[in-house]
Amino acid sequence: MADPKVVLDQDDMRRTLVRIAHEIVEKNADADRLAIVGIHRRGAPLAARLKRLVDGLLDADIPLGALDISFYRDDVGTRAAEPEVHATNLDFDVDGRTVVIVDDVLYTGRTVRAAIEALFDYGRPARVQLAVVADRGHRELPIRPDYVGKNLPTSHRERVNVRVEELDGVDEVTISERQEAAV
Repeated sequence: MADPKVVLDQDDMRRTLVRIAHEIVEKNADADRLAIVGIHRRGAPLAARLKRLVDGLLDADIPLGALDISFYRDDVGTRAAEPEVHATNLDFDVDGRTVVIVDDVLYTGRTVRAAIEALFDYGRPARVQLAVVADRGHRELPIRPDYVGKNLPTSHRERVNVRVEELDGVDEVTISERQEAAV
């Protein structure tokens, strides 16, 4: 198998998040009604970074949350492995807010659907927006991101890997061949 191809390195990731933060601020002038929520796993540290950047641009303290979608997935009963469960943390009122959901890769749209369902269990936001580092296409649901770091046309045989310093020790986005599951 070929080595993964790096499509965003550490500097590219930093610039991408700065650009997305500026776009969030441009679309959401009311800092009092804005919140940023990351999807566990890699969306959560990316959301924390975006929050710091948006806070600096707005001179505000935007609420930050994290969603665990393990039990909202439509494949939870068919997955071979037990889901890895993380804590959902939404210690602010979601009602009436614009909530920016942050994830690493947008693929079929099913993860985002699960995140929206989980979010609505905590209240009724005025708007929900989506920020992703990589959009690889191949949507199965009518979901489109509001903020995209990089569009990556890929085949179903490829995998997009987002690594973040907080969890993986490195910031990068790579494309590799998908590993087939052992039978």
